[in-house]
This record gives sequence, C-alpha cells and structure tokens, in this order.
Amino acid sequence: MEFDTIAAISTPMGEGAIAIVRLSGDEAFSIAEKLFKSISGKELTEEPSHTIHYGHMIDPVSKEVAEEVMVSIMRGPRTFTKEDVVEINCHGGLVSVNRVLQLCLNNGARLAEPGEFTKRAFLNGRIDLSQAEAVMDLIRAKTDRAMNVALGQMEGRLSKLIKRLRQEILETLAQIEVNIDYPEYDDVEEMSHRMLTEKSTYVKKEIEKLLQTSQQGKILREGLSTVIVGRPNVGKSSLLNSLVQENKAIVTDIPGTTRDVIEEYVNVRGVPLRLLDTAGIRETEDIVERIGVERSRKVLKEADLILLVLNYSDLLTAEDENLFEAVQGMDVIVIVNKTDLPQKIDMNRVYELAGQYKVITTAIIEEKGVDELEQAIADLFFTGNIDAGDMTYVSNSRHVALLNQAHKAISDVLEGIDFGTPIDILQIDLTRTWELLGEIIGDTVQESLINQLFSQFCLGK
Repeated sequence: MEFDTIAAISTPMGEGAIAIVRLSGDEAFSIAEKLFKSISGKELTEEPSHTIHYGHMIDPVSKEVAEEVMVSIMRGPRTFTKEDVVEINCHGGLVSVNRVLQLCLNNGARLAEPGEFTKRAFLNGRIDLSQAEAVMDLIRAKTDRAMNVALGQMEGRLSKLIKRLRQEILETLAQIEVNIDYPEYDDVEEMSHRMLTEKSTYVKKEIEKLLQTSQQGKILREGLSTVIVGRPNVGKSSLLNSLVQENKAIVTDIPGTTRDVIEEYVNVRGVPLRLLDTAGIRETEDIVERIGVERSRKVLKEADLILLVLNYSDLLTAEDENLFEAVQGMDVIVIVNKTDLPQKIDMNRVYELAGQYKVITTAIIEEKGVDELEQAIADLFFTGNIDAGDMTYVSNSRHVALLNQAHKAISDVLEGIDFGTPIDILQIDLTRTWELLGEIIGDTVQESLINQLFSQFCLGK
C-alpha cells in the first residue's frame, strides 16, 4: 500500500530543549535531502538506517541556514509506520520547529492528519486496531497501573486472545460447512450439537472473563469520578488539597467559600481519581452559591465514588442525614473530619446511617487518617487479586460494547441449541460473534470507523 509523504510536529508545542518534526513516506528521504546539509558532507541516502546525523537545515530558496539540527533516518519496514521515516530534531521553540515543518511542507510533504502516523502503522499491518488505540491510552495514562495496561495492549495481549477466540470460531464454522456441503462422507466428523455447545460455551466464558475486567479497566483508563460532598465547612476543600498535595481550593472558616465544582486528577494507590470538590449542599439564599449547590447535586448523580464528609465537632443535622439518603446504592466512604476538635457528633448514629459503608475518622489539617482513606479507596475498587501486570484488561468503551454484543450473539447460539435449532441456522449467530470480535482488532471494521477513531489522536502521533 502506497501513501504520499506526511509531516508533523511530534512533540508538544512550546519552549523546550528539543522539538521533533517527523516525516513518513516514500519521499521522506528525498525531501530531507533537499533541506539538510550534513557536517560530514555525506548524503542521507548513503548513510545506514537507524542512525542520527548532525548538520543544518538550509532554505532551498534563500540558501540561508534555517536551523541547526540532528536528523534521524530509519528505512522501512523497520519503522513504526513500516515506511521510510525521518525525524528532524531541532531546538524546542515555536519559531524554530514551525520553520522546519514549513520547509518540509514547501518541498513535497503534506501536513499529517491527527493520528495519521499510527493509522499508517495499522493500515500497513504493523499493529492491529486495538494496539493502535492503546497508543493513545499510553499517552493519556495517569498512573503506573494505567500505563502497564496500555503497554500490555500495545504488545498485543488483548489481540492474541481475540485472535485465538476467532480461530476457535472459524474452525467450528469450517466444520459446519464441511458437514453441510459433504454429508455423504462418513469419515468427516459430524458436527453435533454437543460439539457446538462445547465450543460456544468456551468462547462465551472467555468473553465473560474479559468483561469482568472492564470496570477496573475503565477506571484505569478514564479515572474514577469521585465527588466530595458534605455540608459547608466540614473540610471538603482541605481534603481535596490533601489528596492533590496542592492548595487548589480556597480554605477558610467561612461556610460556603466553595461556590462551584473544582476538578482535579490525583493518583491514589494506583487508582486515578477525577476528584470533584463540590459546593456545600444546603439551602441558601445566595444566588451564586445556590447555582453551585445545583451543580453539586448534578455531579453527585454521575459519580463513581462518593466521599461523604461530616464534622466531628458538630452535631448531626437534617442536612447530613439527607445526604445519606441521596447517596443510597452508590459506592460511598464516610469521612468524619476534624477529630482534632472536641467531639459533638453522635458516632453511633453515624455508623447506623452508614450501614455497610466504610467509616474513617480524619484530621485533615494534621494529615491524620489520610493514609487509611487512600487505602480504603484502593481496596474498594482493586481487590488483592487484581494486578494490571498479569491480566488482560478491557478498558476501551468501544471494545466493551463489541464484547457485550458478541456475548449476546454467542448466548443466542447456546439458546438455539437448547431449542434444537438446526446447525446451519445457528451458524448465522456464530458468524456474527466472529465478526464482532474482529471489529475489536480491525479485521472486520468499516473505513468510516477507522477514520473516526484516528481523528481523536493528537497531531503528529
């Protein structure tokens, strides 16, 4: 498959030590040759692959030196895109890197679309679609666990499992075809309902195993939406600052200081939290605060985890008890804060309201109880038998949706067997399962979906 030559800046925009302009395609070397003058005097085409060379970028029109650079050359197919690749390392300033990019575009390259380098790696057979999507997961990883999951997927852990399941289905389909087309051959193993049941049950169980990891996988990939709720001045903003380890929220003794939802990402024992500090939920005449309270109620409904904060030095109020009612059925950790102050709260009533919820006492200002809180969050979502290093996680919502559809299709096969449906009819649902699994790795996916997926990538990747 042949493509034109593309170019893009592959490092973040802004000031830095270096910036990289990447070229990929059949003309990558010839375009670089027009612009690069090596100190050694050799042509890039004469140099061995996977080497780096010092020199200058020369504007072919003005003949002036445009930039001092190091140029890396890599010949296909031993590259990420399986094409010839040139990477121009220049000084990391906006003007310098844009000047080098413009020279490449003026001399035969086309500006790459978002994700086009990775798209070419997929189209050229270097990686499959699930591995390509893992590239973006790796870039966006917020914890070591999330990074390990993405690395495992990039290495093909999920792909190998999907391909193995598809091969099992394909062999079963082939046996069905043989028995349908050549029923007269006695030595051909008859495709019985029993054999089909065994194969379908195996595929179904493997799909279920993957789906069981989807909750943890989604958390690792997207972060756990965690909402801190409580009456004003119970220490919600102090808790946010403690977890983030920065003074992101204003902390005062004045109730109602937080007027809006404050959002921060934080890594708690390998669990990425999308931490939301809300305005204290209470009835108020203050218009601005009332808007903040309404927003707090909205994010409360969408949360994965609730940190419900109470004040150790205050009596329980009707507002506190209403909060317990509002979070029923959700994952909740109850935090009784300000234990450094004299006790007024009825702890027996707190435990009664909390029921099965974990209750932790803290003095956030003195950093007491924070370690116990962090461990409780990790224990709630990652039990001891979960280890990102040796499991195949499904974290991509597209993959989860396709696995659910495949699970439904293979379940229909087993139901059909129970009802005595003819095997050639069951073949339709079995083929559908095979196709759905193929969409995960890109074997049976439409071009429009491929374009949509890669358009979400950053430019230059």
